[in-house]
Amino acid sequence: MSADVRPIAESELPEWLGAVNTGFLRAERATESDLAHRAKHIDFARTLGAFDASTGRCVATFRSFAQELTVPGGARVPASAVTNVTVLPTHRRRGLLTRMMADGLAAARERGDVVSTLVAAEYPIYGRYGYGPAASVVEWEIDVSRAGLDPRWSGPADGGRIELVDAAAARAIGPALHEERRAVLPGAVGRDARWWGLSTGLEELSGRPYKDRFYAVYRTAQGEPAGLVAYVADDHWTDAKVPLNTVQVKDLIAVTPQAQRALWHFLCSIDWVLKVRTGFRAPDDLVAQLLPDPRAAAVVTASDFLWVRVLDVVRALGARTYAVPGVLVLEVADPGGPAAGRYRLDAGTGECAVTREPADLRLDASALGSLYLGDESAERLGALGRIVEERPGALALADAVFRTARRPWCPDIF
Repeated sequence: MSADVRPIAESELPEWLGAVNTGFLRAERATESDLAHRAKHIDFARTLGAFDASTGRCVATFRSFAQELTVPGGARVPASAVTNVTVLPTHRRRGLLTRMMADGLAAARERGDVVSTLVAAEYPIYGRYGYGPAASVVEWEIDVSRAGLDPRWSGPADGGRIELVDAAAARAIGPALHEERRAVLPGAVGRDARWWGLSTGLEELSGRPYKDRFYAVYRTAQGEPAGLVAYVADDHWTDAKVPLNTVQVKDLIAVTPQAQRALWHFLCSIDWVLKVRTGFRAPDDLVAQLLPDPRAAAVVTASDFLWVRVLDVVRALGARTYAVPGVLVLEVADPGGPAAGRYRLDAGTGECAVTREPADLRLDASALGSLYLGDESAERLGALGRIVEERPGALALADAVFRTARRPWCPDIF
């Protein structure tokens, strides 16, 4: 099939967005206000469309935007975040995604981005473009009646307090808390003013019905905010007037363990609520262990989430810190891609450079993406045949070097 892959013009945004909606099985039409809002925030140079040469119709879409990704040690590296990737069902398996991805990754490398990131709707697609699953998520459902908390008391036991606030106050408090959290959270990404406006309903995007949220802030004994939770609740009752309500957490930021404990205990203390859905959390989140009976929190979702594609190996490996010293020579396979080469990593100094030394480990770009944030085990990847050990002991050293004490997590979908 002949198709023209190129950045779209602003006048083509309605058709492009229609293709996005069709690809994501959304039948809605974009309103004029929606298009005007999107046009203000889309970088058209980074918004690609594939146009069928015979009809001129937009049949595939791809968009990226600038992002900062926190890596182990707290450094932030420039990332090209990929989103709005679709191909119409009439034009699948014709190489359109491959062409758009090649153009997008080449442009990202030319801009100087260190990595590219995405949240994969389907697992099998992105490994062939050098992305690897790098951070996972888990959602728990808490059975409040089994949690073992004292129903007579819900306040923090550390001298702090819980305070209900409105959306404007949450908008004012949230950004600083998120910045403090992402400074120490590998996998976290930035949230701009638009994100906060949309998430609090203070800025509206037509076509996406907004449901008002409740907000609660945890303040320390000194009155400083150290946690914020946004949540909604349903309204289910039996015919016998017995409440069966569920709270769904939309966002919970806690910058101290005390704040985390206080906010989860608060949510489990709300009258009429039988269950609390935690929303996507880090896979090693403390929420279950903060309950007297951890079995009251049942895992309902456990999945890959953030995928990472390394574009500049030297800068990427040099940006993060490592748990133990050690020297590893990695030979990265990336046919036609920017990560291909052999690299010497000195985990003691944090220096990475191109080398001609014999390789200790051989892996592809996708496996490197999975290792990068410290979530995946080199030993596991070796057992799966995705890393080949050339020097005995190199897999064990890589495990010790790359792994982090707490698992990475990306709190945001994009």
